[in-house]
Amino acid sequence: MITHQETKVSTFDALAGQDVTSVRAAIRTGSYRGHTAGLAAGKLQVNLAILPAEYAPDFEAFCRQNPQPCPLVGMTEAGNPLWPALGGIDVRTDAPSYNIYRDGALVDTVPDLKAVWRNDLVAFAIGCSFTFEAALVAAGVPMAHIDADRTVPMYRTNIATAPAGPFGGGMVVSLRYVAPEQVALARETTARFPWAHGAPVHVGDPAEIGINDIHAPDWGDPPVGTDGVPMFWACGVTPQNALAEARPPLCITHTPGRMLITDIDDQTNSFIA
Repeated sequence: MITHQETKVSTFDALAGQDVTSVRAAIRTGSYRGHTAGLAAGKLQVNLAILPAEYAPDFEAFCRQNPQPCPLVGMTEAGNPLWPALGGIDVRTDAPSYNIYRDGALVDTVPDLKAVWRNDLVAFAIGCSFTFEAALVAAGVPMAHIDADRTVPMYRTNIATAPAGPFGGGMVVSLRYVAPEQVALARETTARFPWAHGAPVHVGDPAEIGINDIHAPDWGDPPVGTDGVPMFWACGVTPQNALAEARPPLCITHTPGRMLITDIDDQTNSFIA
């Protein structure tokens, strides 16, 4: 058994290039709590939203009505933290950290959910743009935030989502600067990943989508490598806006930038389970 004192701290550089089993083991044992961009290349990374079962039908409907910011990869049975359809996953331990909300307010950030898991909770997996970043890099489009070991910047926007039950609110986007001559390549490459948000929702002036200060993201780190054209992709943090609007008595998400990494090939394009 690995105790807190015996846990060896892992770094991003140490995990870069390792397979998903090794990365997940580092996260599960608590030796790695950092961002997951660039880790376990070729595997689907997902956002998490965990809710009491009574809210699950409306939240599922919200995801299905907003497939670009909320591409629904799968959902668990109520109360079951194990997720064999996505791999050897325990949803309580296998994201680097979790945010806990009560009545719509963030009340805690924790390294695991062992103390708060309940038998009425349903977990939703929502596709993440981290998945297509490996394809962009392979195509020759650099990802400055990965090179700098930082979390991609994310912003609230004035782009409305389609409401379902108590869930609604604006879309969240993630930002990457791309050289002008690579904009078309970046658009075409990411369009091949509909379960990782697909093509960008906006290219160019951030003010057009309600972003007033590009250097002050709502989540993640300020942008790096700002030479180029700003390109914005729909982001799986969007449900956190929707959850804040619905204000359920309890909901849990991943901490932005610290995703759940599945065993699923990142080319998947269908609902799994």
